[in-house]
Amino acid sequence: MNVSITTVDSAIVVTAVGELDLVSAPQLDGVLTEGISQASARLVLDLSEVTFMDSTGLGTVVKALKRCREKSLDFHVVVGTERVRKVFEITGLDSLIALSSALDDALNA
Repeated sequence: MNVSITTVDSAIVVTAVGELDLVSAPQLDGVLTEGISQASARLVLDLSEVTFMDSTGLGTVVKALKRCREKSLDFHVVVGTERVRKVFEITGLDSLIALSSALDDALNA
């Protein structure tokens, strides 16, 4: 998995590419921690190029949601594949996390 962090306007954007699983989740968690510490208003997690996500990856996203709420940050997730979106829908997290299908949508939400 490749993970990067950028700033777009006033939002911190963490982008993940590849499979989000037991092996890669700690790497994403580290970058999310850095992003949350830098963010002043909004954090966007871009999973549009994630092809697979297991329960460990989902736990990493939930952990980020909790930390964002503690800092009163807006938290948005970009989901590009139906496979990954279904993970959020099946678990009911789509009702707790703002999901977008494109980065621009999440930045403008």
